[in-house]
Amino acid sequence: MSDPLQQWRDALQDLGVAGLVPESGAIFSEVPPPAPQPVPPAPAPATRSLMNSPVPKAGSIPSQESVSAAQSLDDLRTCTQDCQACPLGAGRIKFVFGEGSPTAQMMFIGEGPGRDEDLQGRPFVGRAGELLDKMIGAIGFTRQDVYIANIVKCRPPDNRTPTPEESRKCLPYVRRQIELVRPGVIVTLGATPLRELLGVQTGITRIRGRWHQLDMLGGIPVMPTFHPAYVLRQYTQDVRRAVWEDLKAARAWLDQHPK
Repeated sequence: MSDPLQQWRDALQDLGVAGLVPESGAIFSEVPPPAPQPVPPAPAPATRSLMNSPVPKAGSIPSQESVSAAQSLDDLRTCTQDCQACPLGAGRIKFVFGEGSPTAQMMFIGEGPGRDEDLQGRPFVGRAGELLDKMIGAIGFTRQDVYIANIVKCRPPDNRTPTPEESRKCLPYVRRQIELVRPGVIVTLGATPLRELLGVQTGITRIRGRWHQLDMLGGIPVMPTFHPAYVLRQYTQDVRRAVWEDLKAARAWLDQHPK
């Protein structure tokens, strides 16, 4: 069996941040607790024409009562997997619910499934998923240790950004996932989950690395960082360094405040 320390160093090397890590001493730096920040009100619902969109199938919209009554992630998956609450449902191949530890300390929330995810029914399994796995490994976790989900559970056409309307239909499912997992910290990937969960409209380049707080379960610290797909498009030392610092901060928070 290979040395766990060597596996960790290999993951950092693949991520491109190995040179930023000290050879000895503490792996994760101390970070101050995230001070609660006021959450701006959510924007007014956007309107959009559905003239050219698939029509949701009737009778396949989970009720809020059934979502709230789900007592486990499996119950919630069963309740929601046939959802046709928005036009995305009619065009999907597979419903991408989410996966990972049901008691994860760290939860990653992205935007929506892509082509590979739609085919496999699993979140983050394409090239961006491979990079996310390396990012998770770089802070001492495996994919099985964390929980990974998206704001929307069905692939938007051409991998476009989910509309506010589509996101609002899925948001109760995501919030119930958070309630059931009860993570100690959430890492949002890209601007969409931060916008939909907290109502933050600021671009991710300006807001990443700054602690926020989700008003659930007494307050959950939220660390925004770049989406792995963005990192692949902008594969520079500065971008990789920024993600590394964000993930270190999230891991350090957990080390100081274990569940």
